[in-house]
Amino acid sequence: MFNNCQFEKVTKSHGINFLENREKQLKIETMNQNDIIEILGKPHAKSISTDNIWFYFERTYTRGELVKLGQNILKENNILRLEFDNYGVLKKKSMTNKNKMNKVKYFKGQTKNTVKEPSFVNKFIQSVRQKMYSKRKF
Repeated sequence: MFNNCQFEKVTKSHGINFLENREKQLKIETMNQNDIIEILGKPHAKSISTDNIWFYFERTYTRGELVKLGQNILKENNILRLEFDNYGVLKKKSMTNKNKMNKVKYFKGQTKNTVKEPSFVNKFIQSVRQKMYSKRKF
């Protein structure tokens, strides 16, 4: 009767699955860049300033329950940051998950846009134009 029902939730993954488990395999001061490429693959991103900092990502979405009306819910959002010395040996690793990430606070007020504000000359010419056209008779 219920042939097509699924008991497991549908998940969409991006990046490396189970990044936290793989991060535990990495040993500081004993592994080099080649060892890490064997375990995790090529890095998703490298630092702009140096090639000695690598980033790996894991992001997993799942479908919400009836309360969320089937919207995607962020289940996991992990970032692994690896630092190497000049010889390619792993010096530092740090794992950031969605609970450790900073919440972004947006400014609620409005800022004044001075770029679009007309200059003194434009204001003067506009006022002269208004006076000139207001005295016109049709």
